[in-house]
Amino acid sequence: MAAKIDHIVFDIGKVLIHYDPNIPFSRIIPDEEERKWFFLNVCTHEWNLEQDRGRTWKEAEALLIEAYPEREEQIRAFRKYWHEMVPHAYDGSVAILEGLIGEGRDVTMLTNFAADTFVDARKLFPFLDKPRGVTVSGEIGLIKPDVAIYEKHARDFGLTPEATIFIDDSYPNVEGARAAGWQSVHFKDPETLRKDLAAHGVEA
Repeated sequence: MAAKIDHIVFDIGKVLIHYDPNIPFSRIIPDEEERKWFFLNVCTHEWNLEQDRGRTWKEAEALLIEAYPEREEQIRAFRKYWHEMVPHAYDGSVAILEGLIGEGRDVTMLTNFAADTFVDARKLFPFLDKPRGVTVSGEIGLIKPDVAIYEKHARDFGLTPEATIFIDDSYPNVEGARAAGWQSVHFKDPETLRKDLAAHGVEA
């Protein structure tokens, strides 16, 4: 029998808000093959993840511009047009989050996010201020799925690991939470999330 859930922890990107770098870049680099090459070789997922770990955009841009000087404008466009990459929230997920808070449930957030873009995200999506608090990877120099970030979140917010359930769209991040002793569900869509939470005794 799984432990009773006392704490619910949400990831943010692709769980509560949509994220897609292709939105501005389909305009900046209209050719699909070239755009694909750019994301695989220049502004890669791994490069972006280092900003989530705390590297500044200034450092990140300088590194790439040195290697790809002819791409300077496109490299700088990644941060410049970041707000276009997060065009909307997932209303169904936000309704679950707000409903749980309204019921008096303990809700926090744990996210891989650059510190400065998270400041922007809070302005764009005020509901991000409703949970009890948030751990932002870029502010602490740790990223999921490193077990240390889950342990820090649990310490900072007084969570009992086995009584905590974590929701993330990335399966490695789900596994990281389980390695930290949490219960965790892989986010697919709001309807599935409601069922997954109900299976853990949380009606949403």
